[in-house]
Amino acid sequence: MKFGIDRLLEDRDLRKPLAGRRVALLTHPASVTRDLTHSLDALAACDDIALSAAFGPQHGLRGDKQDNMVESPDFTDPVLGIPVFSLYGAVRRPTSAMMESFDVLLVDLQDLGCRIYTFITTLRYVIEAAAQYGKAVWVLDRPNPAGRPVEGLRLRAGWESFVGAGPLPMRHGLTLGELAQWFIKTLHLDLECKVVTMEGWTPERAPGFGWPVGERSWVNPSPNAASLSMARCYAGTVMLEGTTLSEGRGTTRPLELFGAPGIEPRALIAAMEALAPQWMRGCRLRPCWFEPSFHKHAGRLCAGLQIHVDDPAYDHQAFRPWRLAALVFKALRALSPQYPLWRDFPYEYESERLAVDVINGSGLLRAWVDDAAAAPADLDALAAADEKAWREERESYLLYPPAPTATA
Repeated sequence: MKFGIDRLLEDRDLRKPLAGRRVALLTHPASVTRDLTHSLDALAACDDIALSAAFGPQHGLRGDKQDNMVESPDFTDPVLGIPVFSLYGAVRRPTSAMMESFDVLLVDLQDLGCRIYTFITTLRYVIEAAAQYGKAVWVLDRPNPAGRPVEGLRLRAGWESFVGAGPLPMRHGLTLGELAQWFIKTLHLDLECKVVTMEGWTPERAPGFGWPVGERSWVNPSPNAASLSMARCYAGTVMLEGTTLSEGRGTTRPLELFGAPGIEPRALIAAMEALAPQWMRGCRLRPCWFEPSFHKHAGRLCAGLQIHVDDPAYDHQAFRPWRLAALVFKALRALSPQYPLWRDFPYEYESERLAVDVINGSGLLRAWVDDAAAAPADLDALAAADEKAWREERESYLLYPPAPTATA
């Protein structure tokens, strides 16, 4: 298959509208071609593209910033001599001076298919700025490695943040190109926006279900997005960032495992099975022990679970990571009602609301966890209504129809 960047590079006719225009690139470490050449270098080698600037999102263009709220500075690219502007530094929305550096912004970012992944918000911000300043945006589309499934509550009005760019469910099932179209329509924006689509993307096909396993190398789009397994789990495990449980930062499997000192893994699994065994389908859960080298509980022995989604037990349609993580919290509350679960700290520039609420786009999930009388069916009913509404809404934005089913 071909990603948007590959199609743009090999088709001079596709690049013709860029002639005579200053071109900038919004990019990060996973912005690579099939042969792992970085997109910035590949575009610079095109004699018909005039690169004038580059932009980096959270974690930096080089992907060198490990944690949230660790900002990147602007700098000058030492090889190309062009300015590299940080959209996760002194500002998160591009300034007028930044916008003056180009005519067309190419967006080549590998996303994870989860609402809180901040590249989505950065996409919204640059589209809004382009509409304001009369600039063009081209999205060089890439796969959603989590595929097409939809899951989770939609962000409620008034809960917008840098991890909540709009009323999306946690797992939205769109590519960045499709999301760009959704932003333009729902925000009523007027600008030149082109999506350079992929060729041959088949999110229904095993074993990748969104990621072309065996065809393309995985490059971390952010330091803790270390594998396809992480991308599959992320719509659930990201909620751990708002808790006192370690989400595995400081280990080699971040956002695939979790735990804390004093947790009893087998008791936790038993409590989960008693509450909602149907939310545990599609994966394997393995008790594990780990000692983070940094971040929460650094240097302390933690016990917990690892979520395995990379063997024959993985069921792409049955696996529901958001419900699975919610079940972990509910089971922990059942085992220890006074457990200090919710972490109170500034999260992505939000200091007035609990991080878990910012992540979920409302306080609904936390309220369900903390209400001893609330049952799994109550959360399921709330989420199912949101999921159904989103599936219907997103239908008109899908750029990649399902592959035809073979007939006998």
